[in-house]
Amino acid sequence: MELIRGLHNLRQRHRGCVATIGNFDGVHRGHRAILDQLRRHANGEGLALTVVLFEPQPREYFAGTQAPPRLTRLREKLRLLAEQGVEQVLCLPFNQRLRELSGRDFIERVLVEGLDVRHLVVGDDFRFGCDRAGDFALLEALGREHGYSVEHTHAFQLADERVSSSRVRTLLASGNFLQAAYLLGRPYRFEGRVVADRQLGRTLGVPTANLPLPEGPLVLRGVYAVMVARESGELLPGAANFGWRPTVGSQRPVLEVHLIDFSGDLYGERLTVLPCVRLRGELVFDGLEALRTQLHRDVAVSRDYLSQAADPDTFVEAYYAGRPLKLATAPLSPPSNANTPSSAGVDQR
Repeated sequence: MELIRGLHNLRQRHRGCVATIGNFDGVHRGHRAILDQLRRHANGEGLALTVVLFEPQPREYFAGTQAPPRLTRLREKLRLLAEQGVEQVLCLPFNQRLRELSGRDFIERVLVEGLDVRHLVVGDDFRFGCDRAGDFALLEALGREHGYSVEHTHAFQLADERVSSSRVRTLLASGNFLQAAYLLGRPYRFEGRVVADRQLGRTLGVPTANLPLPEGPLVLRGVYAVMVARESGELLPGAANFGWRPTVGSQRPVLEVHLIDFSGDLYGERLTVLPCVRLRGELVFDGLEALRTQLHRDVAVSRDYLSQAADPDTFVEAYYAGRPLKLATAPLSPPSNANTPSSAGVDQR
């Protein structure tokens, strides 16, 4: 798959294609249905299957930190699109210049002059151009003028409910990883490269691999039992914290992962973290000793949960080392005799 960054990088070989436009955040099963619909035209006409997307996403441009958290960063989104047979992605910088384009200008500059689109698939509620004035009717009208065809996406529902990125975010935030995996068509995961940090976890007896998280809202926040895939394909159990480490402070969000019963150097390695169940929110502790006690408790609970046998319906294939994941449908309830930190009752989630 070829990534084309900006209209100025379009070449003659990119022209003449079938295309769709959208955020494709998560590349979930609804997105895949759109790509399947588009692929039939691409194969039938011998044209490149093309996706047009924006960086930042339009809602991020307008809403900033109030925008919904991303399910997938650009790197992973591109990989997932490539896996679905997308041949080229035109990534347009969403800036003041682009947002000021009228609907007609967007069609003529991007779709006609830029890509020479022969067939376009979009939602019938798709809006674009300055003040979102462009719509499906305008696409059809200019299609007749410029010689491309356009169709709206077919409705895609699972269990009588529309599959959407916002629905997946809601499921993940509620701890329903099993249903989220069903809508995504794969377990939710976060990928990143291990970086050096303060090594505080090592001093507490719980060494962690630290992966920077993107600035802005987080899809997940708190402590989770996870499975971790290494670049070798090895799949290991762990306990992870997504967030800001309120007890010790952090200048940016970080994902800290403790690999259970593992010793070795992971610096520079790219890891894939697959959350299985939410254990608790981030808490403020009185001091490092209280934090140490809770971290060891989190590791013990994670070990117990991930090692348990379960009903096959709660397993989802991990696609790593051929091993299934035990995905929860709700946060794990704390045991009735669990001790809570003395002043840690403030949930920082």
